[in-house]
Amino acid sequence: MMLLNFEFGIESGEVALTIPIWFAILGVIAILALALFTWAALHVQDPTARHWKDGDFSIDAHELAGLTHSTVLAGNAAEILENGKFFDRLAEDLERAEKTIHFEAFLWKGGEASNRIVEILVRKAKAGLKVRMMLDGSGSSVERKQRKALSEAGCNVQTYHAFMHLRGIGRINNRDHRKIVVVDGRIGYVGGHCITDEWLGNAEKRGKYRDLSLRVDGPVVHQLQSAFLDNWVEECGEVPSGDTVFPKLEPAGDLKAHVAYLSIQGRTSSMKLLHYAVISGAKKKIRIQNPYFLPDPDAIELFKRAVERGVDVQVMLPATEATDNALVQHASHHRFGALLKIGIKIWEYEKTLLHQKVMTIDGKWVSVGSTNFDDRSFELNDEVTIGVEDEEFAAEFEAIFESDRKFAREKTLESYKKRTLMHRLTDFGAFLINEQL
Repeated sequence: MMLLNFEFGIESGEVALTIPIWFAILGVIAILALALFTWAALHVQDPTARHWKDGDFSIDAHELAGLTHSTVLAGNAAEILENGKFFDRLAEDLERAEKTIHFEAFLWKGGEASNRIVEILVRKAKAGLKVRMMLDGSGSSVERKQRKALSEAGCNVQTYHAFMHLRGIGRINNRDHRKIVVVDGRIGYVGGHCITDEWLGNAEKRGKYRDLSLRVDGPVVHQLQSAFLDNWVEECGEVPSGDTVFPKLEPAGDLKAHVAYLSIQGRTSSMKLLHYAVISGAKKKIRIQNPYFLPDPDAIELFKRAVERGVDVQVMLPATEATDNALVQHASHHRFGALLKIGIKIWEYEKTLLHQKVMTIDGKWVSVGSTNFDDRSFELNDEVTIGVEDEEFAAEFEAIFESDRKFAREKTLESYKKRTLMHRLTDFGAFLINEQL
């Protein structure tokens, strides 16, 4: 019998290990088979640019909702909340809550913003309300005194994919990037706001971030509630139900809305489908504000076709000096050349971090949510985005884009080509790890 001999040096002598060669071969085969099965389970055949034909999709809420496993619901009202006003409006609704409060956040840190929310949640839980909180295990760091106060009051606080839980070790890179609040199953919040002090104020200087979220009232709140429960049930097994969770919702306004949030393992993300569909279907103009803008080659090809058919595409993202993650902006810069060459206008917001994730298409459809325009949001994170079809509502966001442009400078192909060698190397190095940024 053929044997493999291994000798290991030990301070006091040597230890010999002898195993049959067929055993070693079986071990290698098993490892390769496991790697293959893992790859096959996780591999997704994404629709590439060649699958997206110009004109296949229209900017119609029903079509976009159907594509992303959702349904258009009429009779909604939505209020745009910019910068620190988000916390004031949220506090009002939390104070008026009567039955349930569901809170989901990616980034939570100790400070004035979180203390204000904790104080209300503790008081409401002591009054008998069901308070459920889902905080991401990577982005959130709850102070011990906050967690103790919440726990003693009866708040149910869950950590999404906590690093120390063995059952989540295979999903450690899957983060809960959603920002959702649902009050009494009737009022919903969705957008980009995180629960840290950088989101207070009015984006008046560096360190006070520029962001916006929506306060939503009407039937579409049920879809936001479903998005919250998606991760809640996965993490703790509890299935909240009844009219305190899904009450009958009467019309509250005239807006048609739908929510995209599903990211089923082994399937193309609804976020990627939504973003690619609206680019493919745009006929007049596209406006994008996003802090982390890293389109892949297929997205760039779709943008190119849009420009070729006469679509005015403009993108705004934070300048490297203003962002909270300069590495991401350098990775974005690596793509700027391709984008500028095809005719996309790029604006870099210089005042502070521009954190809102907003798209307006053809002046009639707008989306707001937690989704960044990058592979991490499209393929790894759990995200949420609400789409609204309404010309007047979309016009408000176009006005916001124009107002923010006063604090931005336009990037040109000429200036891009004048980057220093060190800048180019930094851009390239950052781009190599762009999927994990």
